[in-house]
This record gives sequence, structure tokens and C-alpha cells, in this order.
Amino acid sequence: MKISEYLEPVAVATHYNGDNFVDAQTCVECHADIYKSHIETAHYNTSAIADEEHVKGVFKEGLNALNLKGVRLKMIKDGHQFFQLSKPKFGDTTVVKSELDIVIGSGVKGQSYLSWENNQLNQIQVSYFEPTNAWVNSPNFPDYAFRRPVDDNCLKCHVTFAQNENESGNGNVYNRNKLLLGIDCQRCHGPLEKHVVHHRANPNEVEGVYVDSYSDYTRQQRLDACAVCHSGLQAQQVKGNPFSFIAGDTLSKYSKNYQNYNRNLKLDVHGNQMGLLSESECFVNSKMDCITCHNPHENERGKHHSFNAKCLSCHATQDINAQVEINNHTDSQNCISCHMPLFPSNVMKLSVAGQEDEIPVYIRTHLIGVYD
Repeated sequence: MKISEYLEPVAVATHYNGDNFVDAQTCVECHADIYKSHIETAHYNTSAIADEEHVKGVFKEGLNALNLKGVRLKMIKDGHQFFQLSKPKFGDTTVVKSELDIVIGSGVKGQSYLSWENNQLNQIQVSYFEPTNAWVNSPNFPDYAFRRPVDDNCLKCHVTFAQNENESGNGNVYNRNKLLLGIDCQRCHGPLEKHVVHHRANPNEVEGVYVDSYSDYTRQQRLDACAVCHSGLQAQQVKGNPFSFIAGDTLSKYSKNYQNYNRNLKLDVHGNQMGLLSESECFVNSKMDCITCHNPHENERGKHHSFNAKCLSCHATQDINAQVEINNHTDSQNCISCHMPLFPSNVMKLSVAGQEDEIPVYIRTHLIGVYD
């Protein structure tokens, strides 16, 4: 492929530090294999345009409705567009039609949907729950007609960058053309216009310039790069706005989790996985960080043999069996199924049509330990 056939490094958005983002496909020019594997990850697919490729759920008549105490909801498809019809049961019963514009969530557990109203971004009432292949009331929504304004604290873990009209990030009015969907290369390696321009001008230079290298980070910097989204809501803003932090900086300078000082951590939606990991003996007694076990460039879901290899690099099976009286361990067992089990969320529960009890979403804990 000729260099002229690749995307030109046109700035698609500007970070608050002044550096420019480029289209993520620009990375294909030099990093085709990594890019190809990364677009299969849940990170990359955590947000997308709501089109036929990305929207899950059943729109067939009879299977496309959700009846809650205060509102009737119906999901319809019109050509290549998807809509939610909301009809309150009390007060003003006018039907409100909301288009599904943005998909939030890779679809492994489910999806929620965002809708534009002019330049205001809102989450609609209905979500999709994959385990039951059903439409459900969005997590933490009431059972009456409701839509939730979406601000930077909602978006920051589902998009690479968003330009909010309110520089604090508290409003829900956005520049639609400066919304970079998915967690792409630049969320972890920084805005890359300078990097692309430099290496196009210097094609024989093999060492990356104007790009963050994780090998140069301290352990805390590597942890912070993941903790910005995996340590709870981080809703206590100290400096800038939720998109101000860039990997390689110190997260505590920008935001904090209200639960940072609570040692009795509990796992839940938006749970503090980083906090739970830091309480684990594996973490305390080693120099491990998130990428010790996770390769963010690859889709690792369901590949327990890969995770087993990470565990067995520190824990020899014969040594474990010499110390325990029961449960003879083998190298082929699924280590995390026992030592990082799934737990039902106490907060993230979903209302499903025809079922009286709410269904909890199961989340895997990162508090590594021995469980009954």
C-alpha cells in the first residue's frame, strides 16, 4: 500500500493540553497488526454509532416492548434507524420518540443508548440485557418515564475524547464533530498528530517520538492509566475536567474517588477494581500492575488459559498442592473462576418485562483471594 493511500493526519479534535487527535485508522499505517486486534476489544467497542452493525436487541413485534409501572416503552426500527417510543401512564401521556444515536457498551453483558436532542446528549430509558436477550429498564433508572443527561463523568470511560460546551464537563451539550467514539489508541498513548507527522517525515526512524511509552512509566503511572476508569467513579474533580488527565500523568492531581479512603471496598457497578486489586496479596507482595495480566491490545475475554499462564508464572501448581489439603490443582484449571469469582451487583439490577424480581448483573471481582 502506498503512503498516499493512508489517511492524512488531519486533526479531528484538540485536547485541553493543546495536542491534536487524529483519526484512529491513521495508526494502521505502521501498526496494522496491533490495530487489527485492538478493534476486537471491549475497550474499542465500548461506544459506537447506533447502526445495524452495532445495535443489539429484538425489534420484532411482541418482543420489542417493556411495560413498567409508570411508562410503556417500545423499540422500533424504521429503515436503517432505531427508535424508542415512550408513553407515560399518568399525567401527560404524549408518546415521545427518541432516536438511538450512540451505543454504549460492547454488548458482552448488554448495551445502553444515547440520543441527541439538538446538541444535548441524553441516555434513554431502555437498555439491552444480553443474558436474557431482552429489553430492560436502564440501570438505576426509575420505573416512570425518564431520560438522563450525559456529562463527561458518564462519557469519559466510553469515548476517547468529547468536547463539552461547559469546560468543567458538567453539562451535556457537546460538539458532535469532536466526539471520538470507542477507546482507541490515543486514549492510552495520548493525542498523536505530532507523532504521525514526525514519522511520516522520518520513515526510517524506528523509535517512537511524540508518543507515550508505558515502559518508561513508573508503576503508579501505569496503574493510573487504567485507574482513571477502573477505580470507581472518580467523581471528585480536583483539576480540569474528566478528560484532562492523560496516561503518564498522576491521576490524583486531577480526580479522586469518594471511596478511596474506605478500606471496606465492595464490588459494584462502576466499582473500584483498582482498589480491590491493591488489597490483594498478589499485588501487595509483587510489582504487578494491570498489564501484568491484561494485554489491552487484544480481546482476552474467555481465554482462561492465557490468564492461567499469568497465574502460573508466579504460582507453581506443585507448591500450591503441597500447602492445601483439598482441591488438587492442575495447570489446566480456570484459576480466576475460583480466585476472582463473579458476584451479583447490589446496585446494577435490571427490570425485565414479565418478571417481578429484578435481575442483578454479575461482575468479576479483582480482589484476588481464596473464596468458599
